[in-house]
Amino acid sequence: MPFFNFNAKNKLKIWDGINGSFFHWEQLTFGQIIVDEGTILPEHKHPHEQWTLLIEGELEFNVNGEVQILLPGMAAYIPPDTLHTGKAITQCKVIDCFMPVREDFVAMEKQ
Repeated sequence: MPFFNFNAKNKLKIWDGINGSFFHWEQLTFGQIIVDEGTILPEHKHPHEQWTLLIEGELEFNVNGEVQILLPGMAAYIPPDTLHTGKAITQCKVIDCFMPVREDFVAMEKQ
């Protein structure tokens, strides 16, 4: 199946103020995330490579101590096992891509 509808997919609560829907393939997870204004993404790391593309809003992003204000059309790359955090200056819509698959998100969807 080559087409997917994020609007028809159930949203997962990732953290307070961070909700998204995901599709998973053999090697990656692709997601659409909404981050409420003022939400702080807790500092964390994971074994996945991650690309975050900002579609709407304004997002302060910190990758391993390097801080950037992302505006629509800007992206951040997070290498595996790299600390990162963020703060939504406004409500944001982002596209996240993880490799390999986020098995923790797969498990959350099954609950």
